[in-house]
Amino acid sequence: MLFLKLGGSLITDKTQDNTTRPDVIARLAKEIAEYAAQPNAEPLVLGHGSGSFGHAAGKKYGTRGGVHTPDEWRGFAHVSVAAQRLNRIVADALHEAGAPVLSICPSASAKCADGKIIHLDLAPIRHALAHGLLPLVMGDVAFDETRGGTIVSTEEVFAFLAEHLPVRRILLAGETDGVWDSAKNIVPRITAQNWPALSGAVGGSRGADVTGGMAAKVRDTLSLVSSHPGLTACIFSGLVDGNVAGALRGESLGTMIEKDDGRQTIDDA
Repeated sequence: MLFLKLGGSLITDKTQDNTTRPDVIARLAKEIAEYAAQPNAEPLVLGHGSGSFGHAAGKKYGTRGGVHTPDEWRGFAHVSVAAQRLNRIVADALHEAGAPVLSICPSASAKCADGKIIHLDLAPIRHALAHGLLPLVMGDVAFDETRGGTIVSTEEVFAFLAEHLPVRRILLAGETDGVWDSAKNIVPRITAQNWPALSGAVGGSRGADVTGGMAAKVRDTLSLVSSHPGLTACIFSGLVDGNVAGALRGESLGTMIEKDDGRQTIDDA
């Protein structure tokens, strides 16, 4: 199966609080719905980032780092409402495009220990997939045994799901063409071998991002593919018409993140 994330930077303006990109969301929904309608389409789990909705609220209250005081718990609820507001917008667009989408909020069942997901109810996602539906998850708040509460990113939700579902490709659609090096060139392939040399040049995020931006995205995704034989990931631009549809069909776009297999890397080219 496939996992596809619509990045917060893609579907919202991360420099303006609670601001979506409706035309972009509608186009992405159409591409996804058309793919899902094909008789040979692989099962698909969708996710989206929080962009200028959850990240702005999360930064204000410091929710990612922990939730303890009454004011912080009110902030925890605020972040949840903001994330779900964006989720409703994305789900509505997918529904209007004809996709059989089913929103599944991680906060309803997620349990963390010091920021790491240790439990998430998989039954709703499995049942949805078994009946041809498209589960839609998101970056969300979660209760945490150590921190009280925290925020989990869509990539972290995907990483947990990858331990239990037979995913073979993870597609991360954002607003950039891929991962840039220090000269602003797209890095075609990242592995554990060339990442140490690249990591210092890969920055964070334009606008608020409480889960670490691009560097954290690459690091976490690289760790995931390195521990799952046969799993690959791709970071690419969803702003280009047809890119999401192409990625779903298996086209190579942007930056591929793969487990080392002895092939030449940009370090020894």
